[in-house]
Amino acid sequence: MRLRYLISGLVLSFSFLNGFIGIAQIVDFDSENSYKKVFVDTDNFGASYLEILEDSYALAKSDSLKFSMLNDLAYYWHTRNLKTSLDFTLKGLELTTATNNTLWEGRFQITQAAILLRMEKLDSALLVIQQAKKKVLEKDLPFLNTQLGYVYERKGQLDRAADYALESLRLGEELADKKAIALAYSDLSNLFWKQAKFETGLEYGLKAVKIFEERGINDLDYGFTLYVVGNNYLALQEYRKALNYFEHSIAIGERYGFYNNLSDVYISEVELYTFLNEFEKAKIAGENAVKYAELLDNNFMLMRSWLSIGKLQNIQGKYASAIESLKKSIAIASDDFEDAFYLSQTYETLGKAYAGNHNYQEAYQAFAEYDNLKNQVFTAAADHRTSLIKTEFDLAEKENTIQLQEAQITRQRTRQTLIIIIAILLGLYLILLYKAAVNNRRKNKLLEKKNMDNEFLLKEIHHRVKNNLEIVSSLLALQSAEINDPKVVDAMQKSKHRIQSMSMIHQKLYQEKSLSSIEMKAYFEELTNYVVNVFDAGNRIAVFFEMEPLDLDVDTAIPIGLIVNELVTNSLKYAFPNNQKGTVRIGLRKEDNQLYLKVSDDGIGKSDTKEYIGTGFGTKLIQLLTRQLEGKMKLDVENGTQVSFEFQHYKAA
Repeated sequence: MRLRYLISGLVLSFSFLNGFIGIAQIVDFDSENSYKKVFVDTDNFGASYLEILEDSYALAKSDSLKFSMLNDLAYYWHTRNLKTSLDFTLKGLELTTATNNTLWEGRFQITQAAILLRMEKLDSALLVIQQAKKKVLEKDLPFLNTQLGYVYERKGQLDRAADYALESLRLGEELADKKAIALAYSDLSNLFWKQAKFETGLEYGLKAVKIFEERGINDLDYGFTLYVVGNNYLALQEYRKALNYFEHSIAIGERYGFYNNLSDVYISEVELYTFLNEFEKAKIAGENAVKYAELLDNNFMLMRSWLSIGKLQNIQGKYASAIESLKKSIAIASDDFEDAFYLSQTYETLGKAYAGNHNYQEAYQAFAEYDNLKNQVFTAAADHRTSLIKTEFDLAEKENTIQLQEAQITRQRTRQTLIIIIAILLGLYLILLYKAAVNNRRKNKLLEKKNMDNEFLLKEIHHRVKNNLEIVSSLLALQSAEINDPKVVDAMQKSKHRIQSMSMIHQKLYQEKSLSSIEMKAYFEELTNYVVNVFDAGNRIAVFFEMEPLDLDVDTAIPIGLIVNELVTNSLKYAFPNNQKGTVRIGLRKEDNQLYLKVSDDGIGKSDTKEYIGTGFGTKLIQLLTRQLEGKMKLDVENGTQVSFEFQHYKAA
């Protein structure tokens, strides 16, 4: 019994001593520097720092010190619980009003705005920030503009968000504030990521990381920047690098209790582990994302957590579960939820889940809502503004280089007359070269921008065509469900398959790097997989591709795709009666200006030749497409059925 009391006493003494040391690391009212400002002067503490600030701020000897500690307490509580954070902020506003301290009232209002925007009260946050701007000092403006940028980012106005990030950067450079500069680069990285400009996003994210590491403080914004860099690496499919940055961010978040960063990172880890086919880890990451979002009491995080889980379930083919998860995500996003970026992703994923579950009407409605929300976020103005940011930075760096060169020339002029003359001539020559280079670069930039715009428009056209074809396919499926005539139903199903074969072409065009050609082997694999699944023949029919990868232009790929669709469909319908097993082989090769296509099966062959080739629309379609490609067809039904084609192939201009 005595031993138990002794051990208990030692544990209590150690705990008290440890707590005392933790307090001393941050607060010592007997020293000249009585408060080591958290995440500015020191990060040498653990998750208990909020309790230390709460116990200590009231004992501060001056109002300014008390307000500084209370404001830090209020702001960093928003990383754990928004309601508690708001309570401390309102306490600070009450005290500053009572003491008529306008400066600290403005600073508490910036903190209040940071909390309100995370509570989805964006208009209220905007109003409070505008009030604070009139009260605070110039050195507070970078942080104020950062919060303004966050508000407009959440409103989906990415161009305005970019402007405020640039203003924060300008002020940070003017004030030599490394934290403000690093945070501005971090915010620009995140905006580029949202605009799908991942390489540029990575460039600015790594700039931010470098400055944070030079600063030597592990704080909330450094953890967020690690998450943003990880997101850009994830989008660039550099999964191991992404995981390293995510794990580093998690380590910082767990040390200091940054629940918002932890929820963010676990949401991204769901996607990362999904890509790595590590579905159990992805599921655990999703559960952690929900856990920290609920601890934070943040609907924005909770909505995104369920979105990530829905994406995972879609990939796993668990469409019913995905629909439930995505409905939760949408339900959490209340009527005043203004972040159209993530809400558009939710409706897009829901549309895919409905389509996978064969709920085509609901899928159509979800995709329509997705298109509407996407158009709100990805405006031409936003894309144009973010596209100009990198150019502005590059020009600014070149202007600094020119200024250094001019200063060097000025110093050289003081030496001797000969050097002055040579320097002037050299300077004139360099200026002419520079102007020529600038003009060429400007022209190249304009051409590059036009090319990018044209590429974007082409991809968007192909995306729209693919979506419209899928809508037509869905409408045919819905209409056929209302028809009792088997012949009409069969004709509509055949039309649906033909439309699907063309839809796959346009899908590949906007997904692949090339906008003018299709890799046929991969396309045939996707097309035949679709047809085999339609006939539920995956367990008895094997499809082999006797060809090397081959790129064809769209005008050639579409008719060949339709021909292969017709022939494979006929094989599955007629060549293997009574659920016989068998194989279908597809070959396509190119020699000089000739294309050779062969589709064969080892089915019943000669006995059902007429049925296999058919006499109706399918046959006419094959003949029409063969003539269109200036080709000829040969039929062999001795051993199974083999249809061979020889086409003229002219490269598109």
